[in-house]
Amino acid sequence: MANTKQAQKYIRQTVTRTERSRAVRSRLRTLAKKLNAVAEQPEEAKKIAIEYTSVLDKACKRNIIHANTANRHKAAISKYIFTAA
Repeated sequence: MANTKQAQKYIRQTVTRTERSRAVRSRLRTLAKKLNAVAEQPEEAKKIAIEYTSVLDKACKRNIIHANTANRHKAAISKYIFTAA
């Protein structure tokens, strides 16, 4: 257990940040699954791909995911969705 007030505060901050990050990561996974589900419908897939790209950029900006991870996912989406349509 934490011995100082500052250590206790740090534990509270970590819990809060973890919950926020978990929500963003969950949203990313949900959008990825939606994108795979509607891959056959080009118009719907484009809408979801744009939203997914936006969420990736925001997560990257907030250091929830690494920049290269976001770029890798965006490149795969572009290759898969935008060239097929």
